[in-house]
Amino acid sequence: MRTGIANLPLHPGKCPAWLFKRMRLLSREICNIVIHEYGSNELLKRLSDPYWFQAFGNVLGFDWHSSGLTTTVCGALKESVNSLDCGVRVTGGKGKTSNKTPLELEKVGDEFSFSSKKIESLVYSSKLSAKVDNSLVQDGYGLYHHVFFVNEKGRWCVIQQGLNSNTKYARRYHWLSFDVKSFVNEPHSAICSDHKEKNVLDLTSKRSTDTREISLDLINDNPEHLRKYLKSGGQLDLDLFLNKVKVLNMPSCHEIRDMGRINFKTLQKAYEYQPKSYEELVSLKGMGPKTIRALALISELIYGSESSWQDPCKYSFAHGGKDGIPYPVDRVNYDRSINLLRETIKQAKFDRKEKIFALRRLRNF
Repeated sequence: MRTGIANLPLHPGKCPAWLFKRMRLLSREICNIVIHEYGSNELLKRLSDPYWFQAFGNVLGFDWHSSGLTTTVCGALKESVNSLDCGVRVTGGKGKTSNKTPLELEKVGDEFSFSSKKIESLVYSSKLSAKVDNSLVQDGYGLYHHVFFVNEKGRWCVIQQGLNSNTKYARRYHWLSFDVKSFVNEPHSAICSDHKEKNVLDLTSKRSTDTREISLDLINDNPEHLRKYLKSGGQLDLDLFLNKVKVLNMPSCHEIRDMGRINFKTLQKAYEYQPKSYEELVSLKGMGPKTIRALALISELIYGSESSWQDPCKYSFAHGGKDGIPYPVDRVNYDRSINLLRETIKQAKFDRKEKIFALRRLRNF
């Protein structure tokens, strides 16, 4: 399940070496204590909490609201946690490093003596969690960072981040493997954000159920008959689809109007494969945002299936907002998140000066 989302402004620059060194050491001690006291499952749960992770990054000394907090903290965790004999490993990273996740998971599988089937399942989970946030929830944020945490029990969590080049904001997505039921149908337990986008195509919403089913049927019924809905390999203007939808009124200048070119060979290969479910269809190589969006819009045009065009995030963090939106601050859970982190800092084995600074940063946050 996807456990949360955080929106962060894009800041230039890089983490200085002296700070990253301390972040690595401090994160190592805090994670070691959490695992020692509560087990590796608990560490995954906390990392999947967007608020706890944000406070964690603040404790380590990084800019409290910068997009770089995600990439730098995950980088420090990859070096520190992987150096521990604690039953947790960190794979993936920023940019091209994220593409190495499958190979790194194979090495982790050998280390933890996972079966080949289990390793395949972990690689599949890594790819699908990324594809869902990049292709099924089309919110304008292109993923550029993907980190996959896994423990010796085969449980995992994902922290990934996308960038909106127009707004200069980044959006962080958190996933947790516990009790996963579906990657494509309401995979999130809470979507938390301070910024809500307009006109987001959300194919994971329950409102998009018919669209998912019809998209699968369009492929399995030979996509050849879809050629008439495409212009020279490119998709028709969005306006032609929107005029068919009674309640949808989008401005003509919205960035999603540029539908791009659709690779028809991808549709033909999917037809030959005959996927049995929408999740299986989405998992196929080549099924990217444009192709998935094309099938969704054609489903609306032909069969009138209604898709969700609402951003699945809420207006504030899971602890609520000071102005009461979406609800008053849940002080009990808010304080619990802070106290959990405070206690691990107190128990950690680093010098008193660093401990005082960490607690001070947490108090300020």
